[in-house]
Amino acid sequence: MKSLLKALSWGARIVLFAAVFLLAAKNTEPVTVRLLFDAAWHAPLALVVLVVLACGAALGILACLPGLARQRREIAALRAEAAAGARKGAEPVPPPDPAADVPSQY
Repeated sequence: MKSLLKALSWGARIVLFAAVFLLAAKNTEPVTVRLLFDAAWHAPLALVVLVVLACGAALGILACLPGLARQRREIAALRAEAAAGARKGAEPVPPPDPAADVPSQY
């Protein structure tokens, strides 16, 4: 079963790569990207699409960094708190029961 899923995954990757490659091969006409202050950039359409995709991915990663840093700080503080509690011999607090929050009837 695992090998079947692995084969399907590789098959999907190959099909996706072939589709993107053919799309890039068919769109090699030069385009003009007009920037601010009458600046212009002449490049093949496939390259422009690739650059825009890379910029979007980079901006998406940058947008996630503050939340990731906040989560890491919170996890470090909780681990330090748990370690301090374990050193003092405090009983660990069990997690809340998720079934307690569910109403009995809807």
